[in-house]
Amino acid sequence: MFEKFKALADKKKEIFDEDLLALVGEEISTASAPRVFELIHVQTTSGTGTIPTATVTLRKGKQTITDSSTGDGPVDAVFRAMERITGISGRLEDYNIRSVSQGKDAQGEVTLRIKIGAELFAGKGSSTDVIEASAKAWLAAMNKKAGK
Repeated sequence: MFEKFKALADKKKEIFDEDLLALVGEEISTASAPRVFELIHVQTTSGTGTIPTATVTLRKGKQTITDSSTGDGPVDAVFRAMERITGISGRLEDYNIRSVSQGKDAQGEVTLRIKIGAELFAGKGSSTDVIEASAKAWLAAMNKKAGK
């Protein structure tokens, strides 16, 4: 948890109470599920006239797996790459993003629900990069499925 705080402090000029609450909330959300997969790296490319593409690296135990995918947007491309790596496919049922604090460097907090088979799984993630926050939230939900 302290490492996450340090990383956030390196990204932002000023840390607000809301930023700390988001870190704690994300930790609580993911603590209840085993961390089968860990997000190591996410990179996206998107823009007008380009095909949104994502490259994602996940760790499972001692194995590090990288894969890429395209999508309807950068978030969709990230989700598809993560599905390819984990072998778990889900349908996005609900997706919410909000600003945790103020300023240009505010954290975005993503909460989502995905349907995998007949079950719903919730995930939560936060970051100053909303694409990364989305990846963390999706992975939190997938870890709940993978840990069953």
